Amino acid sequence: MTDTALNRLRSGFSGTVFVPADDGFEEARTLFNAMTDLRPGVIAQCATVDDVRRAIECAREEELEIAVRGGGHSVAGMGSTHGGLVVDLRRMNTVAVDGESMLVRVSGGALMRDLDAATAPFGLAAVGGRVSTTGVGGFTLGGGSGWLERKFGLACDNLLGVDLVTAEGDLVRASADERPELFWALHGGGGNFGVATRLDMRLHPLPEFSLGLLMFRPEAGPDVGRLWRDVMETAPDELGGGLIYLVAQPEPFVPEELVGTLVCAVVMTFAGGESALRDLAAPFVRMSPEVEVLTAMPYPEVQQALDDPPGYRNYWSVEHLDELPDEALDAFCARADEMVVPSPTGHILFAFGGAVDRSLADYPVPWRHALWGVHPLAMWEDPEDDMRAIRWVEAVREDMRPWATGDVYLNFVTDEGEERVLAGFGERNHARLSAVKTKYDPDNLFHRNHNIRPARPMPAAPRPRRG
Repeated sequence: MTDTALNRLRSGFSGTVFVPADDGFEEARTLFNAMTDLRPGVIAQCATVDDVRRAIECAREEELEIAVRGGGHSVAGMGSTHGGLVVDLRRMNTVAVDGESMLVRVSGGALMRDLDAATAPFGLAAVGGRVSTTGVGGFTLGGGSGWLERKFGLACDNLLGVDLVTAEGDLVRASADERPELFWALHGGGGNFGVATRLDMRLHPLPEFSLGLLMFRPEAGPDVGRLWRDVMETAPDELGGGLIYLVAQPEPFVPEELVGTLVCAVVMTFAGGESALRDLAAPFVRMSPEVEVLTAMPYPEVQQALDDPPGYRNYWSVEHLDELPDEALDAFCARADEMVVPSPTGHILFAFGGAVDRSLADYPVPWRHALWGVHPLAMWEDPEDDMRAIRWVEAVREDMRPWATGDVYLNFVTDEGEERVLAGFGERNHARLSAVKTKYDPDNLFHRNHNIRPARPMPAAPRPRRG
């Protein structure tokens, strides 16, 4: 970027603009995934919508690649760029709740913890993810799968409106009544169409919440997994959670001999009281777990209790399944032996279904009708373990292919190529999304994402002279 352009961007900019020589640049460029070591040319930490518009205009004029950062939680590192300009929304993190109407207005840089903290005093909750550090914007626009989905649907099912800054710098509103085709595309299409500076969402009553954590020795995994499958096939929508192989951490409720070792855990998240959760957990308790935690806990605390620790190297993927026969469960459990141990890695089997599957909405999230999701989430510290961890994730995917639907929740994966992007949206949806992309971003300015290319080449917009 020329000095003239940098000075023009900084003049009247309400937030902070960093370049590599500035104090604070290194901290500002750091992402959740330590494998992503990109050095932007400019980081524009926006404080207002006008800041966002100015940053986009500057990037276009200087022909800089744009990345948009909300929570910075993208495992693919899409919230940054090498040498380009980052539109950093983290300062735009306000949340306004209308308790009477059960609606919330969320700024584009808010995290789940910001949203949860604002809604909890009203006894309300939004459909969030499974940790508190995820950005609300990227999570929701990508579909949004979380602990409450079986009861209240996906996050995007509860999206009522979006304020979006387009590639041309225009602020537009998308809702069921305004630009409905763009609004449809924002239900799963991610950040392909512009920068979301505000999301309006539906809230739900959540007067109580409970958490269950039961840990077993890893050799019990196949039997525990069969029971988990059978319980979830008839479970009420209020029950979510997963079967997770993980490394036991030094917590007061974890026996010392288990700390640092691999365990098979059942996580039970319940949109209700402790007594009802105990009834649902009774079959697992009869299996004599090494650790048994069944307790009422506010939903925001549950989200924070299960946070992924920052600063680790990450590589994730997912396969969705319509059925979960014993052969699939046995293959899932056997592959846990190859996890990097000790590490924060999780080998996860999610149960979907409920309100997610029953929805008749035609949004571009074809994976919503899968009943199970296998999510190998590798997290490790030593770069020497890179290939070992990546091979493990790919091996899990290969194990599950005989039962896989082929659909993919793109928020759960790194850059796995165009075929996986197509699978994430579905072929028919992809063509429709491409038409929306052509209208709102014909030059593909916003391509640091699971990218949807414009339907046809368009002449580039005239660029102002530099200086």
